[in-house]
Amino acid sequence: MRKLTTSQAFFPILSVVTLWLKTVVVSFLGFNLPIHSWIDVLLIIFNPLGSLMLLLGLSFFFFKKMNGYVLILIMLLLTGLLYGDLLYYRFYIDFVTVSILFQFKNVGGIGPSTFELMKIWDLFLFIDIAIFLLFVRKQKLLVKKTISVRFKKVYASCAIVLIAAVIGIGFLHSQSNKTFYSRTQMVKELGPYTYHLYDIVLSFRPPISRAMADQSDTAVIKDFVSNKNEETTDLFGIAKGKNVVLISMESTQDFVINQKIDGKEITPFLNDLIKESYYFSQTYDQTAQGKTSDSEIMVDTGLYPLSGGSVFVRRPENTFISMQKLLKDENYYSAVFHGNDPSFWNRENMYKNLGYDRFFSKGDYTVTPENSINYGIKDNPFFQQSIPYLKSLPKPYLAKFITLTNHFPFLLNEEDQMINLADTDEGVVNRYVTTVRYQDEAIKQFFQQLKKKGMYKDTIFILYGDHYGISEKYEDALTDMLDREKRAVDHTEYRQVPLIIHIPGQKGMTISSPGGEVDIQLTLLHLLGIKDKAITFGYDLFTRPKNHPVIFRDGGFVTEKYIYQDNTCYHKGSGEQTNVEACMPFQETVSKELNLSDDIINGDLLRFNY
Repeated sequence: MRKLTTSQAFFPILSVVTLWLKTVVVSFLGFNLPIHSWIDVLLIIFNPLGSLMLLLGLSFFFFKKMNGYVLILIMLLLTGLLYGDLLYYRFYIDFVTVSILFQFKNVGGIGPSTFELMKIWDLFLFIDIAIFLLFVRKQKLLVKKTISVRFKKVYASCAIVLIAAVIGIGFLHSQSNKTFYSRTQMVKELGPYTYHLYDIVLSFRPPISRAMADQSDTAVIKDFVSNKNEETTDLFGIAKGKNVVLISMESTQDFVINQKIDGKEITPFLNDLIKESYYFSQTYDQTAQGKTSDSEIMVDTGLYPLSGGSVFVRRPENTFISMQKLLKDENYYSAVFHGNDPSFWNRENMYKNLGYDRFFSKGDYTVTPENSINYGIKDNPFFQQSIPYLKSLPKPYLAKFITLTNHFPFLLNEEDQMINLADTDEGVVNRYVTTVRYQDEAIKQFFQQLKKKGMYKDTIFILYGDHYGISEKYEDALTDMLDREKRAVDHTEYRQVPLIIHIPGQKGMTISSPGGEVDIQLTLLHLLGIKDKAITFGYDLFTRPKNHPVIFRDGGFVTEKYIYQDNTCYHKGSGEQTNVEACMPFQETVSKELNLSDDIINGDLLRFNY
């Protein structure tokens, strides 16, 4: 049989074309990148070309002839990266970072969460690789002519010029639109592969920042703290000396409050608790890729999460001025209760550094197939088994409970379901209401047991949703379930999470001004009568300045009047788009706070005299 003779350019170019077409299709249909002009369209189409040419060129840059197996390996790696981005984007509406790859098991690994996101047509992404492999195995993918040095130079030059052109045009385009960079924006401007190359370079920043930091870098922290004028109210110290119980409610969003399915409340206990509690009805999820661990870093330290990865995984050795350390000065004992593995999110190491005295994790509970599902022990047995441990703690104590059952993809045994499935086209949304209802009942029984055992009256309770559960992918179905009209600002408004502060004997009150999870620490310290000790970006929610934005890691924010989302300014009340200039006065504050928080974490600045 005669071997197929090809030109030296055919297969390298064919591999680039097939991967380029896949990337463009996924970018438009899978990533749903925001498009505001024809330049955005052209950037999305052409920005993968240069980086693909450069990376696929590795199959012949260092060989006299093209190596077919090396080419296929590179194609497989790039397609795998593209598919990883697609799966991650389908739920998180975000892109994979180097940090996330190192904490793969913490974002679900290969389990129910991942399989829920897979589609049968995803197999089409790998068809070209199978065809190329077939040619190689039959020894037909051969290049008889040596690939000339001249061709390599021309090929590499074209790739570099394309990459430089895309970066330049993307930068100029973003500047002309006053864009605040997020990963979605970067992928749109640079393409997924150039973005990942940039992210790899960026991953070297933290160790360099820490090595270069010195005492002088803390001056900006002191300036920031000195310029924060915190007011006190008559609630200051109202819970002084009381035990503190924080309940981090997994994936719980605020829309479930007072919402019904087939005439039954999704959260009957929380609805009743709110009537005799301080309820902050516009508290926003400010987490990034670290999800629950991001929520914890904000609540415990008052710092913003990192834009990529989790502080728990990336910077666990840092010095932090945590709530646990501040309360230790007030003779508090701190414990955390969570029914998952202690290594999840690197909690066993991070909790020690934050100042927790005890971490009750999976090994402290009796976990069986009957009392567990999805990510671990169900909430009801979790709370019930925790009570003896809680009762044994030295007083006063701070105890944080992290629930598990209401975790994507929201699985629950039929015998545990206390409410009907919702009726939408998305199974995730339909199941979500059942796991939230189960969590609500578990918290109710926990409160009942605390009252029965005399552990209720001398305790302040803080219940909060840690992050969203229904991602943007499923928000259309959520809007249908809530019988609302679809609005451009739905994604931001659905980021609201419940925050309930219950002090036995106090009357209920609803506070409707915007706030975020980063504000919880200072609010609690205010109620406990502790002042001027925290280095925090949060504010006391009872006195939070009305003109201060609630800041998200992608540069978006919410104020009393405006929502800034996807580089677009909206009027908060109507949800209608307004002139972007209305949002510009807040950009300096957003940028300053995010950058300063990053500097504190990456440079470990609190180790200097704090």
